[in-house]
Amino acid sequence: MKDSKEPRNTASSSLTRKAHVNGLARNIGILIVFVSFALMVTFFGLPIAALFAYGSLTGFLNSLSSQFVVMAVQLSLMTTLATLLIVLCFGTPIAYYNARHRYRGKRIMETIIDLPIVLPPAVAGIALLLAFGRQGFLGQYLTILGVNIAFTTIAVVLAQIFVASPFYIRQATTSFEDVAPEYERAAHTLGASGTGTFFRVTVPIALNGLVSGALMTWARALGEFGATLLFAGNLPGVTQTMPLAIYTALESNLDAGVYLAIILVLISFTVIITVKVLTLREKGAAKAENSIFDKSLQAG
Repeated sequence: MKDSKEPRNTASSSLTRKAHVNGLARNIGILIVFVSFALMVTFFGLPIAALFAYGSLTGFLNSLSSQFVVMAVQLSLMTTLATLLIVLCFGTPIAYYNARHRYRGKRIMETIIDLPIVLPPAVAGIALLLAFGRQGFLGQYLTILGVNIAFTTIAVVLAQIFVASPFYIRQATTSFEDVAPEYERAAHTLGASGTGTFFRVTVPIALNGLVSGALMTWARALGEFGATLLFAGNLPGVTQTMPLAIYTALESNLDAGVYLAIILVLISFTVIITVKVLTLREKGAAKAENSIFDKSLQAG
């Protein structure tokens, strides 16, 4: 009897030790996750908190009437809206075609479009300058025609398009891919034209994703600094956008620079929240659509 109990006791103690080890490993994992969250939230949140702790609400409101701030805000809004309009007009057809077709060189084309996302801003600025500057690859011929692009407001828009357009094209492509082709075929069957199907069926279904991509593109264009500085310069009222104005203000007017930074943070926060809400709505719509489809299958 003694011998038969020993294996049971040994197995029981082994299971107990294993349970303790698993519990200890789980607690250590939770501790690591908690510490990681605490460190990262502190690291990300502390600089933002310091930014908002600087100055006062009165100073912030007064800065909104400063000519230095007003000029930078107006130029940023004007150029980024122009950038967004151009990206929507030319990026949407590209995204839709990539979502619906396979063609030779597609991966190469997608790589070229995505390349500005990983390019350092300084590289983007130099590349644009060598392409469109007065002595640039194309700019030298434009100069003969009396067209100068570098260090003008047009250069600001081109720099923003270069660095920001991939964000919209990638998101729009994904959104169009998520639209079931069956809907488009059904519309064609009912007599709708290709253009009518696109605007009445495809775009409404993909709208949340398209708006999210547009917002991310606009926010990226609004925060563009390096490429703009090298290609367009830092001329007040001409090429000095909000990020460049912050850079200039650090040397002479720190308050204005901080308040401009706060404006950008508020805009960025609003964009992120909006994109998250749209993403959740898109997921909810997709779940509802799948549920309806499953019910129709069951009924059939």
